[in-house]
Amino acid sequence: MAMEKRDLHNEVKKMKSLLETTSRLIWEHPEVGGNEKESADYFRKLLGGEGFKIVNEEHMENAFYAEYGSGKPVIAILGEYDALPGLSQKVTDNKAPVAEGEPGHGCGHNLLGAAAAIGAIAVKRYLEAEGISGTVRFYGCPEEELLSGKVKMIYYHMFDDCDFAISWHPMSANMVYDSGYLASASAHFEFRGRSSHAAFAPELGRSALDAVELMNVGVNYLREHVTSKARIHYTTDSGGFAPNIVPPLAGSWYFVRAPYIADVKDILKRIRKIAEGAALMTETEADVRIDYGCCEMLENHAYGDLAYQNMKEAELPVFDDEETEFASRLVGTVTKADAEKAQKLYDTEGRPMTWKLNDRNLYQINPLTASSDSGDISHIMPMCVVTTSCWPAGVAPHTWQATAAAGCSLGEKGALSAAQIITGIAYDLYNRPDQREAILTEFNQKRDAYVPMYES
Repeated sequence: MAMEKRDLHNEVKKMKSLLETTSRLIWEHPEVGGNEKESADYFRKLLGGEGFKIVNEEHMENAFYAEYGSGKPVIAILGEYDALPGLSQKVTDNKAPVAEGEPGHGCGHNLLGAAAAIGAIAVKRYLEAEGISGTVRFYGCPEEELLSGKVKMIYYHMFDDCDFAISWHPMSANMVYDSGYLASASAHFEFRGRSSHAAFAPELGRSALDAVELMNVGVNYLREHVTSKARIHYTTDSGGFAPNIVPPLAGSWYFVRAPYIADVKDILKRIRKIAEGAALMTETEADVRIDYGCCEMLENHAYGDLAYQNMKEAELPVFDDEETEFASRLVGTVTKADAEKAQKLYDTEGRPMTWKLNDRNLYQINPLTASSDSGDISHIMPMCVVTTSCWPAGVAPHTWQATAAAGCSLGEKGALSAAQIITGIAYDLYNRPDQREAILTEFNQKRDAYVPMYES
């Protein structure tokens, strides 16, 4: 008897223990972007043991994909596993690091990677049982928090021959995003001056720190004259010099985000001019280093419709009384206004956790205003993004509260639901050529229309 979609859902449920083990192991050994060796090796071993062929990238130690099957379509299931610096946290309702200053999974990438892997395994078992044409790939993607991993992987042709991508992320809602992610770029501005005694001979010094401060003032004036949806944020480094030394070295690190990569490029050009002006005013020298850039997500409503239908068919997370109580205590650590606003947005009926499928078009009211290197994937193949309820409404990612939720059954239930959704989407892509055609038609139309802006 042929396997049906509900059989894949059941296959995922059989691997509940494996998902929890995987998620907690990655959570207990957090590694920041560029250092995810143990996490990547774990997923290689897990998927290799399931019969996947492991394909590594020699230029990126912690990037790989695991492949099973043959022929078209080739479906990429995107997995991530990097943690965030400084977000170490125990599973508790008060701020309590496991190790002070160490990293933690405040964005839930332990859940993301685990669910993607379990989904890929279930799809592999389906292809194996049915013997149909099709290939599934789990992509081990490092450095997402640096917004660079997938950009590099594209550069090294790791996604060549893929037809569709499936992406998910832990969040406070069960919903689909047709579009999202701000385009982004990271840039370092380093100034070199001349040191001197700040009291004995200040006239001989040329302050790199003055240049940094003047630059930042200039950028603050720029904010009024860029698109209103742009975000410009920065940190500074004075080099640790004492106040009685004219600082010869100082720098700023900027993130620029905007709805389109063309806007990001334009804003960066203007910021560079401000840096040059600051150097001119202080008689210092400015060095500019652009670290990376990533694109916004290319919208695809046909793919969003397919993903939404599969969210209807999957089992969304249901939380018991003990989990709800813990979630309520986490909500108690954020402001009441923020919690009530989120609960109203996600229509939780006063509960701390979202328990139902959110409106199809909620993404238009609540867009993804963060950035992700996944946006670049959506420009080379159709990509969908779903989120499931993994931490309470009112809790934001990149917080200790999110780390706590990601390390326990709150997040794991959301991840199990995500794995079912992933398998359902893949099932339809393998079995419904009409859906594939509709998604690809829209993708080609949107990509062709986007090319002039993308290349500007």
